[in-house]
Amino acid sequence: MGGTRTPGALTEPAGWRPPRWVVPLFGLAALLLVPWVVLLVFALPSAHRAAHWDIAWAGFDVALALLLLAVAVAAWRRSAWLEGAATATATLLFVDAWFDVLTSSTRAELVVSIVEAAFVELPLAALCLLLARDAERGLYVQPLNRLRLVREQQEAVPSHGADRLSA
Repeated sequence: MGGTRTPGALTEPAGWRPPRWVVPLFGLAALLLVPWVVLLVFALPSAHRAAHWDIAWAGFDVALALLLLAVAVAAWRRSAWLEGAATATATLLFVDAWFDVLTSSTRAELVVSIVEAAFVELPLAALCLLLARDAERGLYVQPLNRLRLVREQQEAVPSHGADRLSA
């Protein structure tokens, strides 16, 4: 039993580390976003009329429906894609709840949006995150050879002259 292990090392695949540029790039992006958000808060109007509002929301809901279906199919097939599909679905559910509540025009729309967020979208998003966490843990418990990213080369099988050109 050589070496000590950190608690995080129990769930990460052996030897995997993100590239060194990931931490500074995403950290810098997060920091640069702060002044941009402050600028938007002060510069943007509170109300705005948008063209294609109906198409934007319909397209968003189509994407959400496809992701919900992807979670169902990935879970049914016990696919390694479940983690990513569930995480993406949770993200869209959080965004949907956020924008439904904040873009409500009437008091009735606001009440419906809050109820829908509280009892449908946010619980389903939390469930998706739990599914993603369980799928991630399952991937690292199982042998990683199930996840083939590179096609293995097969040994050449003699073709008994099938490669020869005939005259």
